[in-house]
This record gives sequence, structure tokens and C-alpha cells, in this order.
Amino acid sequence: MKRLLILGAGTAGTMAANKLRPILKQTEWDITIVDQATEHHYQPGYLFIPFGTYTAADVVKKTESFLPSGVDFITSGIDRVDPDAQVVHLSNGEIQAYDYLIIATGTHPRPDQTPGLDGPEYGQSIHDFYTLEGATRLHEALAGFTGGRIAVNIVEMPIKCPVAPLEFTFLADAYFEKRGIRDKVDMVYVTPLPAAFTKPVAAKSLGGMLDERDIELESDFMLERVDAENHRLVSYDEREIPYDLLVTVPLNMGADYVALSGLGDELNHVPVDKHTFLSKKYDTIFALGDAAALPTSKAGSVAHFAVDVFTDNFVEYINGRPMERSFDGHANCFIESGHGKAMLIDFNYDTQPLSGEYPIPVIGPFGLLKESRRNHWGKLVFKWTYWHMLLPGRRLPVPTAMSMAGKHREDS
Repeated sequence: MKRLLILGAGTAGTMAANKLRPILKQTEWDITIVDQATEHHYQPGYLFIPFGTYTAADVVKKTESFLPSGVDFITSGIDRVDPDAQVVHLSNGEIQAYDYLIIATGTHPRPDQTPGLDGPEYGQSIHDFYTLEGATRLHEALAGFTGGRIAVNIVEMPIKCPVAPLEFTFLADAYFEKRGIRDKVDMVYVTPLPAAFTKPVAAKSLGGMLDERDIELESDFMLERVDAENHRLVSYDEREIPYDLLVTVPLNMGADYVALSGLGDELNHVPVDKHTFLSKKYDTIFALGDAAALPTSKAGSVAHFAVDVFTDNFVEYINGRPMERSFDGHANCFIESGHGKAMLIDFNYDTQPLSGEYPIPVIGPFGLLKESRRNHWGKLVFKWTYWHMLLPGRRLPVPTAMSMAGKHREDS
């Protein structure tokens, strides 16, 4: 009996289990998935909790309800992987052997990695929305905010869902306008990147959105520390940005066991072949989703498209045949812009976001790089799609590889 061990029951791990279980015969393959959490979170929903659109009940369900019959679920943390012995040491004392290992334990905010960020002011004047607890506390903080300066700061890239900080900024602008206090709120978007949008066509189409909303942009800001007592961000080049309320996107890092096992880069993400997800060091280990060090967005759409490619390749690989399918870095993201509107971007390793229609030329129904109410509703409806189609491993009616159909090539 061969053993497939999946570490992490998030989006990528759960999808992989659901897609592989029907393919790998139960008389020949044991599949086990390990996660310390018994609840599965719809993480894109965190963005809406600070504004009261969603509550915790909308984004949390039981992990086991999405795992297929014939997959063993172990609730435990992970101490380390011994890739030479092909075993995983769990926090509960168990040792799990494997023939093939999938690392899908994601990436996580680490405020403790930035001096001054993770102190007594965290949850008081400093908040995040990348965790359920953080988003819930931020909802209370925004509700009680009556005026002052709000700084939205990305500590360092890469982060989960790179457009989420911009979405939060746009939604906050609309939120305060709806409350009638926007003129009492100064907003500044603080990023380590050279611009809010760094891809040329997207920058041309969307670059003025912060100016239109009277939101200050502070670019190339490499955060050295947070002076939490005096409410200031301090960069390595000694620039200082004052705030009354700080909304932080902390440094994102993979799980600690990845580093302890010698499997990760400096941020504990697993270096893999960007087309097949096979570890660059071990031929029995794959990494999927946010856990993988890929030159594309750490987003749910990437996990979705990647697992579609991985499933077919894995079956070929374990049977000694070449992995012929190649992941192209495909990602797409709805970008909330406030006032019930959103945009959509679609891109891959080689092609930047372009204007046009998605997924069908002319028909759409979604417009690329264009604000619309239809895009906003598309983002909200995706929550249902996530729970009922994506996680269970059902095929969605969109292409896995990025298509140029419907895109305006003259913009490139």
C-alpha cells in the first residue's frame, strides 16, 4: 500500500485530496491529510468583516465536511519533516511515513518579525485583517473611529492576495463616506513597491484611483520598525509616517516546520519547479498553494488552477511517466473598489493584466480592468462557488491556463 501524505487542509490541500481520492485506488493508496485546525476559513471573506458585510459565521465551516470519504484526517501540528527517511514528525507525537508528500500549509502573517509591531498596541491602535480575529477587532475599531489619520501599510512582499490591501483602502474610503465623516479622515497607502499598481497596463488604467479618492501614496517605503508608542512608521531611509490607526499587512511567512526541515527559502516557502510544483531538492515532495515559492500571486485562484494541473501530472509521475502539463502562473482576482463596484484582473507568469472581457469575448460577463457592479457581485457570489464547487474539487467553467481570448492585445 502506497501512502500520500498532505500537510495542510486549506484550499490547496483540500482540493488536492478531493481530486486525487477518486483517481487513486483505495486498495492501492492511503491518503492522509494533517492540519492543526478543525475549521476551514474562507480567507477572502476576511476583507469584508471590518465593514460588517460578513461575520465569522459566513467564513468558517468544519474542515471534515469538505474532505472526501476514504481520506484520513489527523488533527495535529507539525514538528518537522525528515525528507531522507520520508517521515513527518507530528506535534501529537505520531510519526507519519509517506511515499509522496504534498506541503500545503500556506503562508501566514507574522507581526513578530517587525520591531515594534507585535506589542501592546496590537489590537488597539494597530490592526490587521488577514486573520479572523484581526478582522473582527478591526470592525470594532472602524465603527468607533470618528476622525484622524489611517495608514494602510504592507510590510514586505510577497503577501497573500496582493490586491487585498488596496481593496481594503478603497472600501474604507467608501465606508467613511457613507458614514458622513470622510472629510475628517486622512488616509495614506504605504507600500514597499514603487507604485500602487506595478504592471504597466494596470497602472495606466487604475493608477489614478488613489488620487481620485484623495488617498495619499507613500511608495518605496521599506519598514524598519513601528514606533507604536508615538504612532509612527519608520523606514530604513528614516522617513516617518504618523498615524492614529494603523492597518498593517505583516510580513507573510510559511510554516516554521518548513525551515526546521531544511525545505524552505528565507520566508519558509518551498522552492519548487514553477510549472510542476515538484520540490527542487526532493523527488517525493510537492508544494501547492501559498506554501510554494512561485513567481505569481499567493491567491486562491492560483491554488485552484495549480491543483488542476498538478492532479493530472501527479498521476503520470507516480506511474513513471513525464509530467506533460505545465502550470503557466494563471491568476485572476476581483478587486473591490468601493460603492458596490469591483474590477477584475487576469494574468500569468508571462502576460500582465490586460483590459477586455472574461471569460468569454464580448459576452464576458466580467470586465477586465474596469469598475462595475457586475464584478462586485461576481466577487460576492464566489463565496458560494468556493464552498460548493472549488473545495469539493468540481471543475469550474473557466480555463485552467490563461487565455488571450477577450483580451485587448493592443494594450500590451
